[in-house]
Amino acid sequence: MTEKTASVHWEGQGKSGQGKISTESGALTTYPYGFANRFGDDRHGTNPEEILGAAHAACFTMAFSFACDNAGLATTEIDTKASVRLSKQGDGFVIDRIALTMQATVPGIDDAKFQEIAAGAKRDCPLSKALASVREITLQATLR
Repeated sequence: MTEKTASVHWEGQGKSGQGKISTESGALTTYPYGFANRFGDDRHGTNPEEILGAAHAACFTMAFSFACDNAGLATTEIDTKASVRLSKQGDGFVIDRIALTMQATVPGIDDAKFQEIAAGAKRDCPLSKALASVREITLQATLR
């Protein structure tokens, strides 16, 4: 069993406030985020959806690699992108779609087996399971 931590320190109010995100590993250390990073075009910080997308892409990629290992296949390269959509719903917002796009090099596999393993990894990765309330999680998997 493993447990990882992250923390946030926030100062100020809603739209004018600024937060700083830190992770236990130090990968993020007081990294800024705020309204303009989330809803505007400020690219000097991050936002929860971007971090969620990175986490989901990382989890799915590892799950795919492990699933290939279990099938006796070695992955050479895997590149995954996750696009997380935040949509207005009533007075608030909801994440209603995550689109995973993966390209991988797996010697000795045909496309049908590749798609089967990719679909299983999408279904079984812990982040996909945790995000089960997201209405639409798609996967476009391409064998190089």
